[in-house]
Amino acid sequence: MLIKDPTQPIPQFALFNLGFRPFFLLAGVYALLSIFIWGGVYVYGWPAPRLPFSSTHWHAHEMIFGYGMAVAAGFLLTAVRNWTHLPTLHGYSLAGLATLWLAARVVGWLIPGQVLPMLFLDLMFDVWLIVAIFSPILRAKQHDQIGIASKLVLLMLANLCFYLGVSGVLEQGIVWGLYSGLYFLLALIFSMARRVLPFFIERGVGYPVILKNRAWIDRSGIYVFLLFWIADVIWRNAPVTAALAGLLFAIHTMRLAGWHTRGIWKKPLLWVLYVGYGGATFGFLLKALTPFFSISPSLPLHAFALGGIGMITAGMMARIALGHTGRDIQQHSRLLAPAFMSLFAAYVARVLLPMMAPGHYLLWLGMAQAAWLIAFALFVWVYAPILVKPRADGMPG
Repeated sequence: MLIKDPTQPIPQFALFNLGFRPFFLLAGVYALLSIFIWGGVYVYGWPAPRLPFSSTHWHAHEMIFGYGMAVAAGFLLTAVRNWTHLPTLHGYSLAGLATLWLAARVVGWLIPGQVLPMLFLDLMFDVWLIVAIFSPILRAKQHDQIGIASKLVLLMLANLCFYLGVSGVLEQGIVWGLYSGLYFLLALIFSMARRVLPFFIERGVGYPVILKNRAWIDRSGIYVFLLFWIADVIWRNAPVTAALAGLLFAIHTMRLAGWHTRGIWKKPLLWVLYVGYGGATFGFLLKALTPFFSISPSLPLHAFALGGIGMITAGMMARIALGHTGRDIQQHSRLLAPAFMSLFAAYVARVLLPMMAPGHYLLWLGMAQAAWLIAFALFVWVYAPILVKPRADGMPG
């Protein structure tokens, strides 16, 4: 346990004290900037960035390997420190990793049309993060943590696959890389949610409750998801993919039923996670129905992205940042509820409304992007000072 030394002054700049601080801030700011640029290009016809791949592929890649990996880095660098009781990156080494992530995001704009600098910096970040996560886990001999950490390796391989496709080395590399990246990131988020969401609910609703967690659901969710990835990305078998997606919908619906208690709807930090998980689960239903109904294939993908990645990661960042900076999670900013409601509005506009009125697709897309921007503008406004300043209780971290 870290003990505060009363003789030492507390530095007022704490951004690189612990992994969640720089990466949650970078994720929040990048969620704003990248969607602002993407909305301008796709909806309003701005000139597309001069990158070695299409603006659509840039948007997908940066949401997965930019925003998503930043959140994953912040979560795991912080969680692994708690699990192992060993230090993870901090100070100059953490600043270096964050700088490498940032460099990978901007190098394509500084050196237009060149894929190698992007590939090098992005994969250097992935490798450094993997080493930083695995080192304390192996030193502490906590081999049961390897499963969740190994998903970073899969994400790195998906990222490499994407770049090999962009370079012309692997014919299906772009598609395999982006779909695999989305599914591996979703698998990582499901794993993180399984660990923390029941814990958060049981301790956050304000009354005694014990949620139902079934081992067979945990195991079958992993195995069926692996088969689903193979069927959709490698085999490209639509009927089998649909059947497995339907099974995953049932599995995750049963898990959500076991986690439900009425008190979550009074707590924004809880309902955003629950609704986000439900939004991702609905994506499996859409995926199961896509071959049989006139459902755009992009809708289940955005159900996964806006629900499973957008809402869950925003809720996790908000909850973790409060808890790990010594603040009372029950006394959070009143702006959090509007921010989370805006994310839900983005989900409705991007996933549900296009099914009801597909003729207004660009309108729904513009509304979804505007709602997303409002949500993350509020997030950055609330959390930038929290992430930069020292803990409220004066403790290290």
